[in-house]
Amino acid sequence: MHLRKILIAIFVIAVAIPGICAGQNATARGAKLTHQSWGQTPEGQPVDIYTLTNARGMEARIITYGGILVSLKVPDRKGKFADVVTGFDSLDRYIGPPAPPFFGALIGRYANRIGNATFTLDGVHYTLDKNDGPNSLHGGFHGFDKKVWTAKPIGNNSLQLTYLSKDGEEGYPGNLSVTVIYTLTVNNELRIDYNATTDKDTVLNLTNHSYFNLAGQGVGDILGHIVTINADRYTPVDKTLIPTGELRAVAGTPFDFRTPHSIGERINADDEQLKYGRGYDHNFVLNRKGTSLELAARVVEPKSGRVLEVLTTQPGLQFYTGNQLDGSIHGKGSAVYRQHVAFAMETQHFPDSPNKPKFPTTELKPGQRYHEITVFKFTTVPAKTAHQ
Repeated sequence: MHLRKILIAIFVIAVAIPGICAGQNATARGAKLTHQSWGQTPEGQPVDIYTLTNARGMEARIITYGGILVSLKVPDRKGKFADVVTGFDSLDRYIGPPAPPFFGALIGRYANRIGNATFTLDGVHYTLDKNDGPNSLHGGFHGFDKKVWTAKPIGNNSLQLTYLSKDGEEGYPGNLSVTVIYTLTVNNELRIDYNATTDKDTVLNLTNHSYFNLAGQGVGDILGHIVTINADRYTPVDKTLIPTGELRAVAGTPFDFRTPHSIGERINADDEQLKYGRGYDHNFVLNRKGTSLELAARVVEPKSGRVLEVLTTQPGLQFYTGNQLDGSIHGKGSAVYRQHVAFAMETQHFPDSPNKPKFPTTELKPGQRYHEITVFKFTTVPAKTAHQ
């Protein structure tokens, strides 16, 4: 009798396990992951390109140099696919010279700016690269966007990238072990998981710097895109784009995107902050209820019907409207990248947080694990509701 019960139990488990596994792999069903060589750096390091494709045909292409998202193809309301991120057709253009403006790259150790390229931690003064006037921008001259990451496929819908940033690299303390996972889901979401640990107190702020044009990269400007940002406040800046420390209400200003507005509607308003950035280049203080994924922003391109929703665990969002692009850069398919040809939604902690004690901390200590998530979700809307 006991043997019969045991056999029945084994049979039940054997039947159940495939169903459990099938549920876990539901988002990967019909997905495909391939890779090939994409050249090498001037130092001789090989660079590969990985292509993630989901069951609906959405495609993300990522290179190991800089963890760069070089292409992201999504459908419009009629099912027509287009690449919606700026970038280049070859590795040498990403490497430069001239250095490109961080198209699609993983940014670290510190995304955005640190004022006067200095900060103090545990009583120790650290000096960083001054690569943006008097300030340090996006990790310095040789940040994470210029490193070759180690790639490892996870199943057929995720790519894991790892990098060890050694103590003192670009002036930052601690040996920092970083893991970033790109996942393309069946729901047309590109999910990015950021993880890191350190062996010494340090500061850390990671993001992805993709520039989007939902009409298709190189197709006109983004001034007609309609934006909603879930933020009651933003962090105003000085002339060098370093936050003043104030958390200013967006109400009554061109920075109020709590209801939908086109990018071009107020971008040329007589506003000191817009003049400093030559457009929008500001951190928004997201309205958050907890620590889980929450909707930060929504962008609609009326003609194609493409919609981008940005969900994140981060407290801030840098909204940048490609203000410094001047037509000197020719991208994929010889597209000319002029001012306002694309926008960025950089989920992040606040700029200059190491020098602003009242901002959410960016300190990471030994024994702690840095973990942040951002999701770029793509859908469409019918023409009659595209302007809403």
